[in-house]
Amino acid sequence: MPEQEMNWTQAYLHDYKEGMGIFSERMPEVSHQFSQFSEACFKEGELSKKQKQLMALGISIVAQDEYCMIYHTKGCVDQGASEKEVLEACGVAAAFGGGAALSQAVTLVQEAYADLTTNVN
Repeated sequence: MPEQEMNWTQAYLHDYKEGMGIFSERMPEVSHQFSQFSEACFKEGELSKKQKQLMALGISIVAQDEYCMIYHTKGCVDQGASEKEVLEACGVAAAFGGGAALSQAVTLVQEAYADLTTNVN
């Protein structure tokens, strides 16, 4: 997809994937190990994949990690989380992270959710 056709969220995700690709070329063992670890952490278990994505979204909000907020908002959408579920996770994050967390939730997360759920092909 040409960059000019990407919405804001797609551009963020593209930048992340591009950066990970370069990192993987330069640090293949570290990249591989991190990927394996992450895959194991997000596998279906006692907690569903959706629950794990909602947790990761909340953590990324409190950590103020914009790329992870967008990445895990997509993970939530991909796992079928409703807007209400995403916003509840944002509320819990705000309870821990205060105004800084809430500001990310009402901007980045809501914008990413809208991008990811509008005009879905």
